[in-house]
Amino acid sequence: MPTNVNVKLIKKELLKPDILKFTCESKEISNSAKPGQFIEIKVSESYEPFLRRPISIYNIDKSNNLFEFIFQIKGRGTNFLSNVKEGEFIDIIGPIGKGVFELKNYKNIAIIGGGIGIFPLYELTKQARQCANTNVYLGFRNKEFVVLEEEFKEISTNLTITTDDGSYSKSGFAIDYLKKDIEEKNIDAIYACGPLPMLKAVKKLAEDKNIFCQISLEQRMACAVGACMGCSVKLATKEVHYARVCKDGPVFNCNAVEI
Repeated sequence: MPTNVNVKLIKKELLKPDILKFTCESKEISNSAKPGQFIEIKVSESYEPFLRRPISIYNIDKSNNLFEFIFQIKGRGTNFLSNVKEGEFIDIIGPIGKGVFELKNYKNIAIIGGGIGIFPLYELTKQARQCANTNVYLGFRNKEFVVLEEEFKEISTNLTITTDDGSYSKSGFAIDYLKKDIEEKNIDAIYACGPLPMLKAVKKLAEDKNIFCQISLEQRMACAVGACMGCSVKLATKEVHYARVCKDGPVFNCNAVEI
């Protein structure tokens, strides 16, 4: 169950000019968080902006009661958040999400992410490496957007970095290299988070190859408790049914949703 806690900002790191990593202390969140879950953050002391901001959990350190999240400064809310100083406290609700990444008895898994969608895949990769080969595919727009390469390299069996324009590492889209490796590396499960076009391509690939696949969906959220229905996604059922990304997700089996 999510809890509302004031967490202390222990460390603040600038990864890119507009990307920050926050290390926070909270026994409640770090002890219960699972890969794929997120938090809802109150970004200012006033009611402006009114809505909290949902941000994925990047890393969990239960032994030290720490968790980390990474965000890109894209608007007023994240700009407010970026001004929090080390030692100050942040009002957070979390961890949120019933749908989480499930690590079953798979031996050669593929983890694929694009852009800022790579952040929730770190904790998944870290836990997966204990029981499986982790073949990680991270796609970025160009060299300037590449982030966390060394961090993922340390926990990946194989790491493939791609850039759309070929300005760094391999040229093209991450899924193109996953397609090439599926047979050779005996991929038996796929986990993905990123832009919707990438998720659609991953879903089709997994269904064509009959491979277990989970995808983490990114939707605009208002309440994050399932009340407003603003983040609904259509389920792949004969009857018309919808699920709420915030409450039922954000992670779904790919064949359970229509995207």
